Amino acid sequence: MNIVVIGEGGHSKVIREIIRSKQENQIVAILDDKYTELISIDGLYQGPVSSAHQLIELGYELKWVVAIGNNERRKSIFTKLGLPHEDYATLIHETAVISPSASLGHGSVIMANAVINADAHIGHHTIINTGSIVEHDCRIADYVHLAPKATLTGAVVIKEGSMVGAGATIIPGKQIGEWATVGAGATVIHDIPSYRTAIGTPAILIQKKSE
Repeated sequence: MNIVVIGEGGHSKVIREIIRSKQENQIVAILDDKYTELISIDGLYQGPVSSAHQLIELGYELKWVVAIGNNERRKSIFTKLGLPHEDYATLIHETAVISPSASLGHGSVIMANAVINADAHIGHHTIINTGSIVEHDCRIADYVHLAPKATLTGAVVIKEGSMVGAGATIIPGKQIGEWATVGAGATVIHDIPSYRTAIGTPAILIQKKSE
């Protein structure tokens, strides 16, 4: 599988290692806006994100992955490129444990030692980071990021764009609204509204500036 990696930061390093761990995969291009034009060095293309369509015109059969940890940036790049979800690779580290009844969206990345249990659903372009646990019947929407060792117990719902910090725990049946943030180490025992941030144990909402 020929893969184009978008983003060349720290998160991209981990994703590139997952890609290279399988012999059938080949990284053919790395796109990042630190580059000004599309060039090829020893068979590896490098260029700005805007050069994506130049690569398509070269005639390769390509899969893509947005290797950027920021949820808003991942959505923005997906929207700008205009490629269908099916053109994005779903990448799974060899040590991850995934139930056969779980479903994974396109463009999502499952990191080392993550666990996704029965009938869980992972949306498109979502990150399940190192050691995270997604228990049975959880529903995780698009552009979500579970940081390392985040734990979602049964039937948790995470809506689009939300961030769950490292080591955070969400008890069964709770819902995190769209583009919300759960701080590192927090314990969520109540639903978190959209566009809000919750921290602490038990997690409490941070007051918005307008309040």
